[in-house]
Amino acid sequence: MRYLLDVNALIALGITRHQFRDRVRTWLTSLVAKGIPKLATCSITELGFVRIVSQVPAYNVTLEQAKTQLAKLKQSQAYHFEFLVDGNDASMLPPWIKSAKHTTDGHLAELATSNGCVLATLDENIPAAFVIP
Repeated sequence: MRYLLDVNALIALGITRHQFRDRVRTWLTSLVAKGIPKLATCSITELGFVRIVSQVPAYNVTLEQAKTQLAKLKQSQAYHFEFLVDGNDASMLPPWIKSAKHTTDGHLAELATSNGCVLATLDENIPAAFVIP
């Protein structure tokens, strides 16, 4: 199984002070016990990581530090990261999208599916996504 981490899950994995860090790491530890987990990022999730991490005052991270932190995370030997090239346009949004606030969630879910992945998230309101326990 391959998992596309959404922005919040990626931040939780990469930032020690994130409120859901333990939750994401516990889940990944259970996957590591079965072998090296296959995780994915994409332009949206990587840009979201850099933008949010460098803007949240509690993280105290510059834009350059956020980019470096993401690169180190992706090079970790504990996980196998791959980058999904995003060829999906707006016409591929799933039919459950009914408002603008869910377009990114829908796009990520569809991107994951079209690349043989499952979207892994902390958000319980995304159909067909895996909610990290």
